[in-house]
Amino acid sequence: MDLVLPLVPFFLPVHLFRPSVDPTRSLQTHCLLYTLFMSFRLPARTIWQASPKIASLSRVSTQVPQWARSYATPAAGGSRTAIVTGSSRGIGKAIALRLANDGYDICINDVAANKAGCDEVAREIESLGRKAFAFTADVSNLKEVQDMVQASASELGPLNTMVANAGIAQVKGLLELSEQDFRRMFEVNVYGVFNCYKTAAEQMISQGSGGKLLGAASIVAFKPFALLSHYSASKWAVRGMTQAFAMEMAEHKITVNTYAPGIVGTAMWDLIDEKLGEKTGARKGDTIKKYTNELIALGRTSVPEDVSSTVSFLASKDSDYMTGQTIVIDGGIIFT
Repeated sequence: MDLVLPLVPFFLPVHLFRPSVDPTRSLQTHCLLYTLFMSFRLPARTIWQASPKIASLSRVSTQVPQWARSYATPAAGGSRTAIVTGSSRGIGKAIALRLANDGYDICINDVAANKAGCDEVAREIESLGRKAFAFTADVSNLKEVQDMVQASASELGPLNTMVANAGIAQVKGLLELSEQDFRRMFEVNVYGVFNCYKTAAEQMISQGSGGKLLGAASIVAFKPFALLSHYSASKWAVRGMTQAFAMEMAEHKITVNTYAPGIVGTAMWDLIDEKLGEKTGARKGDTIKKYTNELIALGRTSVPEDVSSTVSFLASKDSDYMTGQTIVIDGGIIFT
């Protein structure tokens, strides 16, 4: 196979650059230099045949070094556990069920108002032959998150994966936003992810076996939507914080990534559709249809399982060499 060699003139023997009174040798030197300077666009075979000087150089090996690979997830067959926040319904529920099918034992989490949904998801996971239990906690409260992580480790075993999925949305114009609106959005969507990342990372470090931190971003982490300004800002923050965590957690064999859903048929997007309709005069359901037809290349609204399939990959050993990334699952709205 032809190789293209980079321009590396410092590999030449030093004596070739010294002035010489021998015109034949001088000509040979100039030819050699010219050949090297042209090497960025000539096949390697041509270069090796061009000069005895170059022909004597050994070819650079293209063999990949056989590094020892260490996984952030246990070997196949080992017990794996995960916490999925905001998993009583919607995307969180789909993620919890998918990870259970992948062999994870799951801690189901949501706020106290959604406890019945948590219990139902836990029973559904148990019917699949996996362990599961529900733990109600508000992710914006660090102490409650710490209690949740401790309960999961006690009930299910060492924590392998944290899915910081919980989040809220609100449709409001920028000039209509109150300080409390902005604060609450960041308390849940940003502080909540931080609390989950930090507490789970501390647990994983204490276990000494690495792990995976996954967060919920959004397509608005790349391009904001009008009337979703503080929601968009919170998701930009999650994306940036994920990159920062990825850099600092790498030494502990902990990878950190986010998934970015688009327009998904969930209760959250039903609310967004309704509130945007109130602003624009559109009927309920028309806004999602409009966005689907005009924005989504694949021409359909996403379902939670579209997202959970990607999270399944991010929670598996197949993604062990990925960190600091935000993966978009939107059917072709945002191209990265």
